[in-house]
Amino acid sequence: MGYFQYYMMGIIILPALLVAIYAQSRVSYTYDKYRNLRPKNMITAAQMARAVLDAAGLNDVSIRMIPGRLTDNYNPATRTLSLSQAVYEGCDVASIGIACHEVGHAIQFARGYVPARVRQVVIPICNFASAFLWPLVMLGLMFNFAAMPGSIVGDILLWSGIGLFGASVLVNLLTLFSEFNASHRALKILSNGYLEGEELAGAKSVLSAAALTYVAALLVSVLELVRFLLVIFMGSRRE
Repeated sequence: MGYFQYYMMGIIILPALLVAIYAQSRVSYTYDKYRNLRPKNMITAAQMARAVLDAAGLNDVSIRMIPGRLTDNYNPATRTLSLSQAVYEGCDVASIGIACHEVGHAIQFARGYVPARVRQVVIPICNFASAFLWPLVMLGLMFNFAAMPGSIVGDILLWSGIGLFGASVLVNLLTLFSEFNASHRALKILSNGYLEGEELAGAKSVLSAAALTYVAALLVSVLELVRFLLVIFMGSRRE
Protein backbone atom coordinates (compact mmCIF):
# COMPACT_ATOMS: atom_id res chain seq x y z
CA MET A 1 0.00 0.00 0.00
CA GLY A 2 1.49 3.29 -1.09
CA TYR A 3 2.01 6.56 0.74
CA PHE A 4 -1.02 8.16 -0.96
CA GLN A 5 -3.34 5.41 0.27
CA TYR A 6 -2.09 5.78 3.86
CA TYR A 7 -2.50 9.54 3.54
CA MET A 8 -6.09 9.19 2.32
CA MET A 9 -6.99 6.83 5.17
CA GLY A 10 -5.53 9.30 7.65
CA ILE A 11 -7.60 12.10 6.15
CA ILE A 12 -10.73 9.95 6.48
CA ILE A 13 -10.30 9.27 10.21
CA LEU A 14 -8.85 12.65 11.26
CA PRO A 15 -12.19 14.57 11.48
CA ALA A 16 -13.66 11.95 13.81
CA LEU A 17 -10.61 12.05 16.08
CA LEU A 18 -10.80 15.85 16.28
CA VAL A 19 -14.50 15.69 17.17
CA ALA A 20 -13.78 13.06 19.84
CA ILE A 21 -11.03 15.20 21.39
CA TYR A 22 -13.28 18.26 21.37
CA ALA A 23 -16.18 16.29 22.90
CA GLN A 24 -14.04 15.01 25.79
CA SER A 25 -12.67 18.48 26.53
CA ARG A 26 -16.18 19.94 26.37
CA VAL A 27 -17.46 17.38 28.88
CA SER A 28 -14.67 18.16 31.37
CA TYR A 29 -15.08 21.92 30.97
CA THR A 30 -18.88 21.87 31.35
CA TYR A 31 -18.81 19.43 34.25
CA ASP A 32 -16.25 21.50 36.17
CA LYS A 33 -18.15 24.72 35.43
CA TYR A 34 -21.50 23.56 36.79
CA ARG A 35 -20.04 21.80 39.79
CA ASN A 36 -19.89 25.29 41.27
CA LEU A 37 -23.64 25.88 40.86
CA ARG A 38 -25.57 24.76 43.95
CA PRO A 39 -29.28 23.88 43.73
CA LYS A 40 -31.62 25.89 45.92
CA ASN A 41 -32.96 22.75 47.57
CA MET A 42 -29.38 21.77 48.61
CA ILE A 43 -30.00 18.10 47.88
CA THR A 44 -27.17 15.75 46.87
CA ALA A 45 -27.19 13.91 43.54
CA ALA A 46 -27.62 10.55 45.30
CA GLN A 47 -30.59 11.86 47.26
CA MET A 48 -32.10 13.31 44.10
CA ALA A 49 -31.62 10.03 42.24
CA ARG A 50 -33.29 8.12 45.07
CA ALA A 51 -36.25 10.50 45.14
CA VAL A 52 -36.75 10.29 41.36
CA LEU A 53 -36.42 6.50 41.30
CA ASP A 54 -39.00 6.16 44.07
CA ALA A 55 -41.34 8.57 42.28
CA ALA A 56 -41.03 6.40 39.15
CA GLY A 57 -41.91 3.29 41.15
CA LEU A 58 -38.37 1.88 40.97
CA ASN A 59 -37.89 1.35 44.69
CA ASP A 60 -35.99 -1.88 44.03
CA VAL A 61 -33.19 -0.10 42.10
CA SER A 62 -30.23 0.35 44.44
CA ILE A 63 -27.70 3.20 44.38
CA ARG A 64 -24.04 2.72 45.21
CA MET A 65 -20.86 4.80 45.15
CA ILE A 66 -17.93 3.73 42.96
CA PRO A 67 -14.42 5.13 42.42
CA GLY A 68 -13.27 7.11 39.39
CA ARG A 69 -14.25 10.31 37.60
CA LEU A 70 -17.46 10.26 35.54
CA THR A 71 -17.65 6.47 35.77
CA ASP A 72 -21.39 6.62 36.44
CA ASN A 73 -23.56 3.87 34.94
CA TYR A 74 -26.71 1.80 35.32
CA ASN A 75 -26.59 -2.01 35.31
CA PRO A 76 -29.99 -3.46 34.30
CA ALA A 77 -28.92 -7.01 35.21
CA THR A 78 -28.39 -6.13 38.88
CA ARG A 79 -30.75 -3.12 38.85
CA THR A 80 -27.96 -1.02 40.32
CA LEU A 81 -27.26 2.65 39.68
CA SER A 82 -23.54 3.32 40.27
CA LEU A 83 -22.38 6.89 40.84
CA SER A 84 -18.77 8.07 41.02
CA GLN A 85 -17.86 9.50 44.42
CA ALA A 86 -17.86 13.13 43.30
CA VAL A 87 -21.30 12.73 41.71
CA TYR A 88 -22.74 10.64 44.55
CA GLU A 89 -21.78 13.19 47.19
CA GLY A 90 -22.12 16.24 44.95
CA CYS A 91 -24.59 18.93 45.88
CA ASP A 92 -24.39 20.72 42.55
CA VAL A 93 -26.20 20.98 39.23
CA ALA A 94 -23.62 18.97 37.26
CA SER A 95 -23.77 15.98 39.63
CA ILE A 96 -27.56 16.05 39.77
CA GLY A 97 -27.79 16.13 35.97
CA ILE A 98 -25.46 13.14 35.61
CA ALA A 99 -27.20 11.15 38.33
CA CYS A 100 -30.63 11.75 36.80
CA HIS A 101 -29.28 10.79 33.39
CA GLU A 102 -28.47 7.35 34.84
CA VAL A 103 -31.93 7.29 36.40
CA GLY A 104 -33.18 7.87 32.86
CA HIS A 105 -31.48 4.62 31.83
CA ALA A 106 -33.14 2.78 34.71
CA ILE A 107 -36.53 4.10 33.59
CA GLN A 108 -35.76 3.04 29.99
CA PHE A 109 -35.33 -0.60 31.00
CA ALA A 110 -38.33 -0.49 33.30
CA ARG A 111 -40.50 0.86 30.48
CA GLY A 112 -39.09 -1.49 27.83
CA TYR A 113 -37.29 1.10 25.69
CA VAL A 114 -36.33 -0.97 22.62
CA PRO A 115 -32.95 0.59 21.57
CA ALA A 116 -31.57 0.16 25.11
CA ARG A 117 -32.67 -3.47 25.30
CA VAL A 118 -31.38 -4.34 21.82
CA ARG A 119 -28.05 -2.67 22.61
CA GLN A 120 -27.76 -4.73 25.80
CA VAL A 121 -28.06 -7.93 23.73
CA VAL A 122 -25.80 -6.87 20.85
CA ILE A 123 -22.84 -5.52 22.87
CA PRO A 124 -21.61 -8.87 24.32
CA ILE A 125 -21.85 -10.46 20.87
CA CYS A 126 -19.85 -7.63 19.29
CA ASN A 127 -17.24 -7.71 22.05
CA PHE A 128 -16.72 -11.45 21.51
CA ALA A 129 -16.73 -11.22 17.73
CA SER A 130 -14.35 -8.24 17.59
CA ALA A 131 -11.45 -10.51 18.55
CA PHE A 132 -11.88 -12.28 15.20
CA LEU A 133 -12.25 -9.15 13.07
CA TRP A 134 -8.75 -8.60 11.68
CA PRO A 135 -7.90 -12.34 11.51
CA LEU A 136 -10.96 -12.72 9.25
CA VAL A 137 -9.75 -9.85 7.07
CA MET A 138 -6.19 -11.19 6.82
CA LEU A 139 -7.38 -14.70 6.02
CA GLY A 140 -9.81 -13.36 3.45
CA LEU A 141 -7.10 -11.38 1.68
CA MET A 142 -4.73 -14.36 1.83
CA PHE A 143 -7.34 -16.61 0.20
CA ASN A 144 -7.98 -14.06 -2.53
CA PHE A 145 -4.27 -13.46 -3.12
CA ALA A 146 -2.86 -16.97 -2.82
CA ALA A 147 -5.72 -19.19 -3.86
CA MET A 148 -7.58 -17.67 -6.75
CA PRO A 149 -9.11 -14.32 -7.71
CA GLY A 150 -12.66 -14.06 -6.41
CA SER A 151 -12.20 -16.98 -4.03
CA ILE A 152 -15.57 -17.77 -2.44
CA VAL A 153 -13.95 -18.55 0.93
CA GLY A 154 -11.98 -15.32 0.83
CA ASP A 155 -15.07 -13.30 -0.03
CA ILE A 156 -17.04 -14.91 2.81
CA LEU A 157 -14.30 -14.06 5.30
CA LEU A 158 -14.02 -10.48 4.06
CA TRP A 159 -17.78 -9.93 4.19
CA SER A 160 -17.84 -11.41 7.69
CA GLY A 161 -15.31 -8.77 8.72
CA ILE A 162 -17.44 -6.06 7.11
CA GLY A 163 -20.45 -7.40 8.99
CA LEU A 164 -18.60 -7.14 12.31
CA PHE A 165 -17.63 -3.55 11.58
CA GLY A 166 -21.23 -2.84 10.64
CA ALA A 167 -22.37 -4.31 13.97
CA SER A 168 -20.05 -1.88 15.75
CA VAL A 169 -21.70 1.00 13.93
CA LEU A 170 -25.12 -0.38 14.96
CA VAL A 171 -24.06 -0.53 18.62
CA ASN A 172 -22.90 3.08 18.55
CA LEU A 173 -26.12 4.15 16.82
CA LEU A 174 -28.24 2.38 19.45
CA THR A 175 -26.05 3.92 22.15
CA LEU A 176 -26.64 7.38 20.72
CA PHE A 177 -30.42 6.86 20.73
CA SER A 178 -30.32 5.51 24.29
CA GLU A 179 -28.14 8.32 25.64
CA PHE A 180 -30.19 11.09 24.03
CA ASN A 181 -33.39 9.49 25.31
CA ALA A 182 -31.97 9.11 28.85
CA SER A 183 -30.94 12.78 28.86
CA HIS A 184 -34.38 13.79 27.59
CA ARG A 185 -36.00 11.80 30.39
CA ALA A 186 -33.62 13.33 32.96
CA LEU A 187 -34.38 16.90 31.87
CA LYS A 188 -38.11 16.22 31.82
CA ILE A 189 -37.87 14.90 35.38
CA LEU A 190 -35.71 17.77 36.61
CA SER A 191 -38.02 20.38 35.08
CA ASN A 192 -40.89 18.96 37.13
CA GLY A 193 -40.07 21.08 40.17
CA TYR A 194 -36.62 19.69 41.01
CA LEU A 195 -34.54 22.36 39.24
CA GLU A 196 -35.47 25.68 37.68
CA GLY A 197 -34.02 28.56 35.71
CA GLU A 198 -30.22 28.63 35.65
CA GLU A 199 -30.06 25.30 37.46
CA LEU A 200 -32.04 23.51 34.74
CA ALA A 201 -30.07 25.27 31.99
CA GLY A 202 -26.83 24.12 33.62
CA ALA A 203 -27.99 20.51 33.81
CA LYS A 204 -28.98 20.68 30.13
CA SER A 205 -25.52 22.01 29.21
CA VAL A 206 -23.82 19.14 31.07
CA LEU A 207 -25.99 16.49 29.42
CA SER A 208 -25.63 18.07 25.96
CA ALA A 209 -21.84 18.03 26.31
CA ALA A 210 -21.95 14.37 27.36
CA ALA A 211 -24.16 13.51 24.37
CA LEU A 212 -21.54 14.94 22.03
CA THR A 213 -19.13 12.17 23.06
CA TYR A 214 -21.58 9.58 21.72
CA VAL A 215 -21.97 11.51 18.47
CA ALA A 216 -18.18 11.40 18.18
CA ALA A 217 -18.12 7.65 18.91
CA LEU A 218 -20.66 7.01 16.15
CA LEU A 219 -18.70 9.16 13.71
CA VAL A 220 -15.48 7.31 14.56
CA SER A 221 -17.12 3.91 14.00
CA VAL A 222 -18.62 4.99 10.65
CA LEU A 223 -15.31 6.37 9.38
CA GLU A 224 -13.48 3.28 10.65
CA LEU A 225 -15.88 1.21 8.54
CA VAL A 226 -15.08 3.42 5.53
CA ARG A 227 -11.36 3.01 6.20
CA PHE A 228 -11.82 -0.75 6.53
CA LEU A 229 -13.63 -0.91 3.18
CA LEU A 230 -10.83 1.15 1.64
CA VAL A 231 -8.25 -1.36 2.92
CA ILE A 232 -10.21 -4.22 1.34
CA PHE A 233 -10.68 -2.32 -1.92
CA MET A 234 -6.99 -1.55 -2.18
CA GLY A 235 -6.09 -5.09 -1.30
CA SER A 236 -8.45 -6.46 -3.92
CA ARG A 237 -6.96 -4.24 -6.62
CA ARG A 238 -3.55 -5.76 -5.94
CA GLU A 239 -4.71 -9.22 -6.98
